Amino acid sequence: MQVIRAQQVFDGERFLGPGDVVLDGPTIVAVNPPTEYAEGVLVEDLGDVTVLPGLVDAHQHLTWDCSFDAVGWHERHDDEALLQRGLVNARQALAAGVTTARDLGGRGRAPFDLRDECSRNPTAGPTLQVAGPALTTPGGHCWFLGGQCEGAEDLALAVSRLDEAGVDVIKVMATGGNITPGSAPHESQFGLTELRVVVEAAHAAGLPVAAHAHGTQGVADALDAGVDTIEHCSFMTADGVAEDPTLVRRLATSGIAVSITGGAVPGPLPPAIAARMPTLNAHGRGLLDASVRCIIATDAGIGPAKPHDLLPHTIEYAVEELGATVEVALAMGTARAAEAIGLGGRVGRLRPGAAADLLAVSGRVDHDVSAMRHPVRVVHGGVTV
Repeated sequence: MQVIRAQQVFDGERFLGPGDVVLDGPTIVAVNPPTEYAEGVLVEDLGDVTVLPGLVDAHQHLTWDCSFDAVGWHERHDDEALLQRGLVNARQALAAGVTTARDLGGRGRAPFDLRDECSRNPTAGPTLQVAGPALTTPGGHCWFLGGQCEGAEDLALAVSRLDEAGVDVIKVMATGGNITPGSAPHESQFGLTELRVVVEAAHAAGLPVAAHAHGTQGVADALDAGVDTIEHCSFMTADGVAEDPTLVRRLATSGIAVSITGGAVPGPLPPAIAARMPTLNAHGRGLLDASVRCIIATDAGIGPAKPHDLLPHTIEYAVEELGATVEVALAMGTARAAEAIGLGGRVGRLRPGAAADLLAVSGRVDHDVSAMRHPVRVVHGGVTV
């Protein structure tokens, strides 16, 4: 057994104060105040650090290159090159403390091969759930991933093919997006009938559905279709962000998980996003204030301001721009994110029986959330990385 001792422990929902996290190989066996142990038990006192569960990023694009030219990147590179880029990005995410991630849109076999490599080798990257190519309309948002579908029958067949390929989650583009030329984020791509076909086919196969939705109609249709998570949920219009208190209340009542992806490192953003950031931040605060079930994720890979080690910054963003308490912001990137992607209790928490996925950061996060950007130890599956 191994004991990691810290001046502050966050268990996924709350701060516990000074404590020990006891590991037995790949599993946490105890979380308790500093204790005396039997001879031979290794106790490592990390001192003035905060120990947390490994972070859970529910929305990444690991085989992308963080440029503004996603179409060109995919046109110029074959699947092997995408895999090699994914391995670099996965290690970058893991080094920042992200021990679990969902890859919500990648081309070919690269996401699957990346998932398998990370499963074989805990030091290669986070534990991954992968969606493969997102389902989209012909020429629609992220068409270049290979998930173009036209009509309900085509969508059902695509879900079946993805299930056979071994995906963990189905990603559907309910609306357009910001990074695909010719696509508009506020416009719906699939209507309620088509989204229901996707959900019914996916759920029949035992797969959850993550819906990319910016415009309010797309958000409403995703909600009514019964998707499992709504990504972005930004209420975008042609030139701003809509106010729709009724839809916000419906989201809160439903209990559906909404993934807020507004965080970014300093750097250029797509012009449509940059112009809306003040209203997008206000919208995010409104979702939290209304008790919508929110998690935070990064959308890493889509541009220079979205690197794959972004989640610690995004936690800071949730405190500073969304008005979340430090405990709530941390929970949205650990325990609550894990629950939203179907891994609640297994990851995202420090408690007996959970995976031995830990992040230790320098200093007290409860005193200064920017401490999240200073990792001193990452443990994935009981292995120090």
